[in-house]
Amino acid sequence: MLAQDCLQANAWICGEYLSTRREEILAALVQHVDLTLRAVVIGLLVAIPLALLARRFRRLETGILSATSLIYTIPALAMFSILLPFTGLTTQTTVTGLVLYSLTILVRNIITGLAGVPEDVREAARGMGYGAARMLVQVDFPLALPTVVAGLRIATVSTIALATIGAIVGNGGLGKLMYEGLTTEFHAQVLTATVLVVLLAVVADLLLIGLQRALMPWRRAVGSS
Repeated sequence: MLAQDCLQANAWICGEYLSTRREEILAALVQHVDLTLRAVVIGLLVAIPLALLARRFRRLETGILSATSLIYTIPALAMFSILLPFTGLTTQTTVTGLVLYSLTILVRNIITGLAGVPEDVREAARGMGYGAARMLVQVDFPLALPTVVAGLRIATVSTIALATIGAIVGNGGLGKLMYEGLTTEFHAQVLTATVLVVLLAVVADLLLIGLQRALMPWRRAVGSS
């Protein structure tokens, strides 16, 4: 099929769509990346103190994990509907929903990572005069990093997928293209947006794997020995 005829024929693969809608596609991609970055960063900033609170006061751990898990069971449509009266039809609604969903994965993995730090290592650090803050920064978090980064990877990929649902409040990045394409049965738009979401998830995961290796060079050394 000739490229100039594919739009009229409503083909799934259409180079003409990519060339004529390039700016629209790029804008949706940029918004999707922005939504994901904001949600994951804010989610991490919220999850860290929650996890530390759960570790410090063990009686709170079950409550915190139960609350974050309960949030994850709320359907996206219901979540955004709950947030709408407070945040309106803005990107804040989408970001807030994505942050709340990310907490389940991030909080649990941070708690698990911190709990996995060997007690004999912590005792040795105390014997060297490490205080609570120094212990956390120089001992606990470095040893918990593999589990934390694993959670960050899962949270990032799931956020990229969930961000598409933000289209129901008008701020879904590539999800908006999907929704509009499905509504109008515009095949090329649906396929393009879907492929870009998948590629974005793959690229984000690879970048986080690279970050993990950069932050933990000792794991590379162990793996290559």
